[in-house]
This record gives sequence, C-alpha cells and structure tokens, in this order.
Amino acid sequence: MKKIFYILGFLVFNFLSVSEGQEINVSAGFDTSAIYIGDQIKYTITINKPINYILSIPVFKDTLIKNIEILKGPVIDSTAIDNGFARIRHEYLVTSFDSGFYQVPPVYAEMKTESGIKRFYSDYSLLKVLRVNISPPDTASGIFDIIDPGKVPVTFGEIMPFILAILVVAALVWLLLYLRKRYKKHETTLVKTVPNEPAHVIAFRELEKLKEEKLWQRGEVKLYYSKLTEIIREYLMNRFSVPALEMTTLETLEALRKNGVEENETFRKLRTVLTGGDLVKFAKYQPEPTENELHFDFAWDFVKSTMLISSPQGEEVKADIVKEGV
Repeated sequence: MKKIFYILGFLVFNFLSVSEGQEINVSAGFDTSAIYIGDQIKYTITINKPINYILSIPVFKDTLIKNIEILKGPVIDSTAIDNGFARIRHEYLVTSFDSGFYQVPPVYAEMKTESGIKRFYSDYSLLKVLRVNISPPDTASGIFDIIDPGKVPVTFGEIMPFILAILVVAALVWLLLYLRKRYKKHETTLVKTVPNEPAHVIAFRELEKLKEEKLWQRGEVKLYYSKLTEIIREYLMNRFSVPALEMTTLETLEALRKNGVEENETFRKLRTVLTGGDLVKFAKYQPEPTENELHFDFAWDFVKSTMLISSPQGEEVKADIVKEGV
C-alpha cells in the first residue's frame, strides 16, 4: 500500500513540474545570424509567464561573451497577453570587432518555490562575424637568424634631443590644427553669406571629383576613404543639420536616429560606409578593390535616397516620395 502512495506522489510531482515548465517560456537570440565587423544588431531575451509568477532575470553588462560588446541596454519592456500571461523583453544593442563564430550560452530565469530555486533556460544563440577575405601574405621569403640586441646603456643626454624634437613637433601639430579649425569656421561664415546650393548637388559633385581622382587605384586608399567619409559627413551636416565632422561614427548615427531617420536599408548603407572608413583610417585595414567600389556606391545611394528636391508645388520633399507620386 505504501508503494502505491509513493508512486502516486511521484506522478503528481512530475505532472506539476511539467505543467509549470510549460507555462514559462524563455527565448533569446540576435536579429540576424551573420554580420560584418562593426555592424550593430539587437540581442533580445523574451520571457512568457503567468502574471502572478515572480522571476529574476540576469542583466548583462559590457559584454554578452568575449568579443561581443554591449553598446546600449538593456531596454526592458513588459506587456500583458491573453489568458493571464505576461511577456517580458530585455533588449540589448551589440556589436563585434573580431571575426569568428560565436555561441552565446542559454539565458535563464529563476523562480523561488517551496522546494527550492527553479531555472528555465533558453536555447543557445549563434552569431557569425564576417570580414572580407584577404589573400594570405607571401611566406616564400627566407628565414634569418635573430640577432641578439646589444646591451649599451642609454644616458639622459642621448634621450634629451629626441624629447625636445617630439615636443616641438607636437607644438607644431597643435598649432596647425588650431589654425585649420579657425580657418574652417571663417570659411563657413563666408559661405553662409551667399545662397547655398542643395546638399545633394554639392555631395554628387564632390563624389564625381573623387571618382575621377582614382585615388585607391593609385594605392592612396587611406586618402580615398578620408575624402569619401568627409563628403558624406558634410552632406549630413547640410541635409540633416547634424555636425558629423565633429562627431564619431556612433555619435553621428545616434544623432540621425534622434532626428527621426529610420534604420532601414539606406541607413545601413551609411553605417557601412562610415565604419569601413574608420577601419581603414584607424585600424590600418586594407580593403579589396570590390569593397572600395561598394563603399562608393553605398555613399551615392544614400545621398540619392535621402536628398530633398523641389516638387511642382515648390515644396521640398524626399526624392523617393516624388518618384512614387509620378
């Protein structure tokens, strides 16, 4: 008789555990399964549970895992759904600057019960970070022995000329930057006294000049990206009144979002151009010829998709809106 009670008690306990587990669902994942280095995507944790259940959810800081950095979040949202259930969402904005395949461990939510703490887990979240394949360097050169360094003491008198030279160069660089900044402010004041051309006209003209210069074809890749991003940043200042020349890429994109610019395909093209320029200028990245052409095309498409033109009624409207009305 006791065995029968034990068996019934075991079955009831398992039924309640399964029933409770089915009522709580935890899921986590990225917006997409693959991105390029520097792209920004969302990582979302979603929990469906009965309204009267109290769960604790871990909060991530700085990184999800190694090499996946958190830029913003979590943004927490809670909504009621049908049949006495609620949905909780934790949303993070993340990025990665290291290529590779990453596997984020399952996220769990905890609930305290009379029998102890129960955890409800999500699945693994997978993300692949891509970069353009570059041909491996030539390894056919000969191998030479390492020469031991000479142990010669260095005196302060020998170092002093170098310190003075560095200080002089730093002072000259600061002076040049200061004069250049003042000149740009003066030039901007003079330009504002005459009628301005439309922002897209200036951008298209400068892009055409850049294309005719054939900089990257001559090996001047860094200068090419400096001019390309400067043209786009000037366009953002003239078109959206965003001082992009004085901002970082992240600050520029955030300012555009605050100005109501949607994060659509056109926005992603702009982000690719600016982050690509940062990689070349600051990370010594060497892009392929196809990347150079692609970044130019993305810059052209962004200006074309966001330019303001005059309608027959004399109002300024976006180019794509005019096309739809033709």
